[in-house]
Amino acid sequence: MTTSMAGIEISGLTKSFPGTDGRTVRAVRGIDVSIAHGETVALLGPNGAGKSTTIDMLLGLTKPDAGTVQLFGGSPTAAVARGQVGAMLQSGGLLQYLSVRELLTMLGSFYPDPLPIDDVLHITGTTEVADRRTNKLSGGQTQRVRAAMALVSNPDLLMLDEPTVAMDVEGRHTFWEAVRAFAGRGKTVLFATHYLEEADQYADRIILMAQGRVVADGSSNEIKATVGGRTIRATIPGADLTALGRLPGVTSTDSRGETAILGCSDSDAAIRALLQQCPGARDIEISSAGLEAAFLALTGDQPDDPHPTVPEGVTS
Repeated sequence: MTTSMAGIEISGLTKSFPGTDGRTVRAVRGIDVSIAHGETVALLGPNGAGKSTTIDMLLGLTKPDAGTVQLFGGSPTAAVARGQVGAMLQSGGLLQYLSVRELLTMLGSFYPDPLPIDDVLHITGTTEVADRRTNKLSGGQTQRVRAAMALVSNPDLLMLDEPTVAMDVEGRHTFWEAVRAFAGRGKTVLFATHYLEEADQYADRIILMAQGRVVADGSSNEIKATVGGRTIRATIPGADLTALGRLPGVTSTDSRGETAILGCSDSDAAIRALLQQCPGARDIEISSAGLEAAFLALTGDQPDDPHPTVPEGVTS
């Protein structure tokens, strides 16, 4: 399949819905995003951040109120019609009573340049269930088959909305290995997930949304760096947290059993003072802020909407 080197281009995208209480719900509030061909990007945010609405507009399932979306230089509808887009959304099931191979063969026949079915089965780890009926699959197997359905068209862009919610730890690992194999072919992947470790481990780049806006955009390390600070963990039996909180460079204290956890603005000063005050401290670890801390910090306190939500028919 011949592709434009352009990837995803979003400009000034907005979308609102009428709420049940007569107020307008502003789901997406003027976002601008550019994703290059071949990137693997995680779309993160709390519930109600606008992730699924954004994905729906990228797929042409929902029309934006304002702004534009382009996929590979054309409209989402045109890209989907050409088989350039594969999607695995939160909802949706499988046609019942077909074998997995029969289902994928049927779907592949709809596209001009489908992947060979055996390749799709291999990539998604579904070879062992290829001859099993779709109504006999476990939850994790069903999710992997849904991923195979998204891949069979040989898309240039794979969109995944919470793809691993029904999978156990082993299933999630197998699934992401399949996605990495697909991305390794130079394909573009955009996925939304609540599992922050998936974004941390598998995304080249993270776009963080809150209240319909993009609040951070960069690599996982870049987003973690916006929080700053480090954490010291040390085993200190009988630790006096009040005294530890007075150490230079320490900004917060907590404990888990015999483990003291110190949030630090200056971990170098804090560790020197800790070892002087508690020479018996052991199992000491110093770590940077994780993605979860950055997520909470960046999505927790958002500015008020410059266009406040008001009841329908009322002007502000």
